[in-house]
Amino acid sequence: MEPLYKPEGVEERWQETWEAEGLYEAHAERGGPTFVIAHPPPNVTGELHMGHALQLALADTLVRMKRMQGFNTLFQPGYDHAGISTQNAVEKDLAREGKTRHDLGREAFEARVWEWLRLYGRTIMTQFRRIGASLDYRRERFTMDDDYVRAVMRFFVHLYEKGWIFQANRIINWCPFHETSLSDLELVHVDVDDALSYFTYPFVDGEGGVTIATARPATIPGDVAVAVHPDDERYRDAVGREVVVPYVERHVPVIADDEVDPEFGTGALKVTPAHDPLDFAIGRRHDLPEPAVIAPDGRMNEEAGDLAGLTQEEAGERIVAWAKERGLLEKRESYRHSVALCERCESRIEPLISLQWWCSMEELKKPALSALEERQVVYHPESQHRFATDSLENAPDWNISRQLWWGHQLPVWYCPNGHELVAETEPEACAECDSTELRREEDVLDTWFSSALWPFATLGWPDDTPDLRAYYPGDLNTTAREIIRLWENRMIFSGLELMDDVPFRDVIIHSTVLAPDGRRMSKSLGTGIDPLDVIADHGADATRYGLLKMSSTQDVRFSYGAVEEGRKLANKLWNISRLLLGGGAAVELRPKTIEEQWILARIDATRAVLEERLAGFDFSHAVQSLYRLTFDDFCDWYAEAIKPRLYDRDEDAAATALAALERLLRLLHPVMPHVTEEIWSNLPGRESRLIIATWPEPDESFASDVGALDRVQEAAGIFRRSGVLVELEGDEQRIFSAVVKPERVQANGNEEAERERLRKEISRAEGMLANERFVANAPEDVVAGEREKLERYRRELDALGG
Repeated sequence: MEPLYKPEGVEERWQETWEAEGLYEAHAERGGPTFVIAHPPPNVTGELHMGHALQLALADTLVRMKRMQGFNTLFQPGYDHAGISTQNAVEKDLAREGKTRHDLGREAFEARVWEWLRLYGRTIMTQFRRIGASLDYRRERFTMDDDYVRAVMRFFVHLYEKGWIFQANRIINWCPFHETSLSDLELVHVDVDDALSYFTYPFVDGEGGVTIATARPATIPGDVAVAVHPDDERYRDAVGREVVVPYVERHVPVIADDEVDPEFGTGALKVTPAHDPLDFAIGRRHDLPEPAVIAPDGRMNEEAGDLAGLTQEEAGERIVAWAKERGLLEKRESYRHSVALCERCESRIEPLISLQWWCSMEELKKPALSALEERQVVYHPESQHRFATDSLENAPDWNISRQLWWGHQLPVWYCPNGHELVAETEPEACAECDSTELRREEDVLDTWFSSALWPFATLGWPDDTPDLRAYYPGDLNTTAREIIRLWENRMIFSGLELMDDVPFRDVIIHSTVLAPDGRRMSKSLGTGIDPLDVIADHGADATRYGLLKMSSTQDVRFSYGAVEEGRKLANKLWNISRLLLGGGAAVELRPKTIEEQWILARIDATRAVLEERLAGFDFSHAVQSLYRLTFDDFCDWYAEAIKPRLYDRDEDAAATALAALERLLRLLHPVMPHVTEEIWSNLPGRESRLIIATWPEPDESFASDVGALDRVQEAAGIFRRSGVLVELEGDEQRIFSAVVKPERVQANGNEEAERERLRKEISRAEGMLANERFVANAPEDVVAGEREKLERYRRELDALGG
């Protein structure tokens, strides 16, 4: 072994070796129990970010442990085609040449996208390898592969034939730059400073009127009503009367609706169904007209009369000036509020009514809801299970069409006689009139429509394949909370609809990793941290360890300290392994001393803790238990205690030490795969890689010795804290002397002062534990920690004769 641990050389070598030797590969014919994670497909144009890194660290830890436990594991990789993101990237490329996609035409543009992906896409899998993710890379799938496209077409036709896919004019998120509808996930929300303008809408039948407040005066020409809350006494006499809309001077009714917020503005709401989701819902309930005054490019359209062609800002200024001249502008005030922007181009999103394709959720969601309620699928933590259930219960119909050129073009054709044909492949002629002049629907499907099939389309569905039979249903999915509605729930209802079973049993919703200062990570804000930079500086093992330690059920701030702790752990393990491997002994358990029996008991106890923690997806406490076992127990106590015997060439001590190290490496491997594999390869008699070595079986041979060093460790704590020596004998004194080396410390401890300090600590801890409110409300681990400290203080006081 090299004298210094250099992770960059070690990690890259083992990543290449494991893959070259096929140790990541899943084989359906192997049979046996399976463990399957269909990893969330990243954007084909994307790069590794901190969320990916955390996601991979969590999933790969479980996959590696299950692989060692004998499971036939499948960790499925692949990409989604990221419709708008990919098209946006290629259109930017064209813009640098002074061209648009329309200059190329659809077919040539699609060819340009494929060429662009060949040059710049699919880089993220290389980055996945850098963090040591043991995905079966030979199985890489892409949602635009021919077989996957066939699965998508089958899904669409299946839903259409059940009457669940239809066209309708409804309000959607519209990007005026890309001129397409967008999902909620493709938006970002920012706070902006606007003016809130108060306009008077005069009554038609007399004096007075109703004053409304709006931040979008340009939409006033689209107003068809004024709405108030039915319980708002201020407007009791206004309901049922008509008012005049400023500028266009249209007569519209005053209506009552429960959705109006009496606290906003004046409590009266201008209703513009074509340009606001709430107004749209109110309009549909009251059967109001839906005139649109904003065009798809975001400018005013012909319905806006003399405002046509103006920007919304220009139209708003003209309307404000018109109202001011006529005494209908009551006031204007500063107003800060949140608006939605397109994530890609940062254009302001326009709520527009548009003819789109929709998937009805009424029947499709019912089996998935039952699966969640019966806990066939469980989200972790529990709060996310409740959110997933609620969001599915309230899921609106799904807008599945996009006005893009890159993606899965809808399998819908039209003939000149107005007939509509839906088929998996292009028909030769119209089934109703035999016309061969067929025109295909130009819209493409929402990227999430194809991603919903990921757990089984990647296994060969709609064909009945050995992979599908072996690996469906899977076991686990891990992702971020913002795509529960967009992806997780959709995979569940798609799996139940097409496969008659849920796609996985557990879903880990991981933390959002924030910047160290608590802000969200963002390149534009300058708060982003590239995980590849962290890996380059600290190593993949340290990065994995740090991310796992940071993980929790809450959002967390990125901590370089946690990563550095992982690096120190790897170095400590490396250095102690060099010591133990230096003697050339066999790997064999020959324990003769109490510290040897103790370390074997501690290793087995930690194995049990690890299995329990990881079964509950508590990664943070799992890695902390590994840290204590490795750094404290194995390196600082056990290795130091046996050094005199190792220096005396005691073969039993050397053989037992290597056997204990071997067990430790097996436990550490899922978290820190590279350094452990490197050390393992230097152990004598290795016939297989650590990645496929067996997980340690429970071993209670030394269970009674798990607390054998408690007195020695407490004596060490007292000495290091106060300089007071506790009286020890025999093996306890020998171990204390070997580990603590009190002769090297100039200490003049005050026993009585230490006893008094311990009495105070005992009194404090007893007081806290006697407080029923603390015991009932504090986290369980905090209460348990206080109880553990109280017992330790009492033992230490007893050791001092107190």
